[in-house]
Amino acid sequence: MLSGKIIQDTITPLTGEDRKNVFIIDDSLFSRNRSKKVELLAKVFDHAHHEYVYGFRMLTLGWSDGNTFLPVSHCLLSTENAKNRKAEASAAIDPRTNGGRQRKLAQQKCTDVAWKLLKEAAEAGIPAKHVLFDTWFCSPSALIKIKQGIHLDAIAMTKKSSKMRYRYQGKMQSVMDIYKQCRKRRGRAKYLLSVEAEAVKGDDAIPVRLVFVRNRNKRSQYLVLVSTDMSLSEEEIIQLYGKRWGIEVFFRVCKSYLRLARDCRAISYDAMTAHVAVVFTRYAMLAVEQRENIDERSFGDLFYLANEELSDLPYYEALCRVMSEFADFIQQHCLLDETVISNMLDIFMEQLPNIWTKDLRECA
Repeated sequence: MLSGKIIQDTITPLTGEDRKNVFIIDDSLFSRNRSKKVELLAKVFDHAHHEYVYGFRMLTLGWSDGNTFLPVSHCLLSTENAKNRKAEASAAIDPRTNGGRQRKLAQQKCTDVAWKLLKEAAEAGIPAKHVLFDTWFCSPSALIKIKQGIHLDAIAMTKKSSKMRYRYQGKMQSVMDIYKQCRKRRGRAKYLLSVEAEAVKGDDAIPVRLVFVRNRNKRSQYLVLVSTDMSLSEEEIIQLYGKRWGIEVFFRVCKSYLRLARDCRAISYDAMTAHVAVVFTRYAMLAVEQRENIDERSFGDLFYLANEELSDLPYYEALCRVMSEFADFIQQHCLLDETVISNMLDIFMEQLPNIWTKDLRECA
């Protein structure tokens, strides 16, 4: 309710009607590794240090318009496997109460809880048409459930696994097999390959677009994005998925600056849930303050009429894309080697002001 009020009264007036707002689902570790008697304390895997610790998976649903991220809902997940729980829920809590229902929810599968949080946010009228998530939540069944059950489109990074298959040209194939048999785009293209396939689960099937993108960290490898919105272009799919980074920044701010885990020593599940809600509220206040400081249209009617909406891409990144497209054009029509083109671009950037050169090299 709080997030919906902030979005509708503060953020929406600063956002154009053509802006694509998104929901973002992800989880992060809520560590209580030195505790023993915390309700529903469970053994969970820490992906950062690649080891098991005691704590919870803090499943979070957020909203973003590309410039402002706001937390919408959350759940501290324990585990459905009783063997991995160090402590059980308090027997004094009536299961019919809200606290009892929250404890029951914490012991369900992560995907089921994510579905519930997403459905509640959609029913609350929070404006968003797309849902973003990473490989942990991505599966054909999840894509179909979101598309048909909640009537939202999903954009996710799919797993490169032989067990994760899509129907392409009449056959169920993994994304690796699809990639091998298709012709890739040449040069410095923003994406390597784009194909239309189907996500299938039982008798249900929906069309999806698979976009193969070069991995910026390892140029020899590729990543695969999947979208259930067939009206989006490949560039729009890549740009929309880039908004998912907002939730990673959110987790870092909450843990490093808002003392998410360090300020809570309670053993009650209700107290921990309330503490997380308070921290999320602090972040929402900071997000609104930051938006009002950087968006000049919030200063008054004059600036609201005179200034354009905040862009999804910074100016230097847009310029970087133009330069990349120009380099592709030269390579395809002038038969110049890619190394020669790269040297020419380096010489060109050396003539630019230092502040431009630094940003351009970071996004190149």
